[in-house]
Amino acid sequence: MKALKSIFLILLISFASTLQAQETQSINEGSIDEQFKFLLRKSGNFKGTNGQSYEAVKRSMLLTLQAHTIDSLNSIQGKLNTTRNTVTAQQKEIDELKTNLEKTQNSLNATNAEKDSMSLFGMQMSKTSYNILMWSIIAGLLVLFITFVFKFKNSNAVTKSAKSALADVENEFEEHRRSALEREQKVRRQLQDELNKQKG
Repeated sequence: MKALKSIFLILLISFASTLQAQETQSINEGSIDEQFKFLLRKSGNFKGTNGQSYEAVKRSMLLTLQAHTIDSLNSIQGKLNTTRNTVTAQQKEIDELKTNLEKTQNSLNATNAEKDSMSLFGMQMSKTSYNILMWSIIAGLLVLFITFVFKFKNSNAVTKSAKSALADVENEFEEHRRSALEREQKVRRQLQDELNKQKG
């Protein structure tokens, strides 16, 4: 009988230690939520002397759950800090990229403005204004050239007309000189004849 009590006692201790090991293993497994649920399942109900109901939880399980919760919070805090650092670094990179993009855009705008403009006497002009100015100058020169040609032709015609009139006047003058010379010779002959008559 004594041996039977000893065997029973050994079995009971072994069962209790196995049960405690299972409880410890279970409290160490799963998420924090699952560990809280396990703790609530394992808590015992008892009534106090005043008739109120109480929940009893093993201190070791509470301490284990506290350690797990702190570890989880520290891990989350570490991940949060890492995420904040990553976000800060990415924000800095985004700001640098925005600055570079703005510089590139300004450079592109300046290049486009330079490409679309021409320098004339040190002034920058748009290509449209430059083309309008150049074509206006060409049109003005063309009008001046046409006016010059027209005036030259008119002057040439006037010169030809004047030369022709001069030639006519010279011909008339030559004709008049010739007739005057003939008249003079005729008058001289008549005068000579008269002189001869008077002498004779």
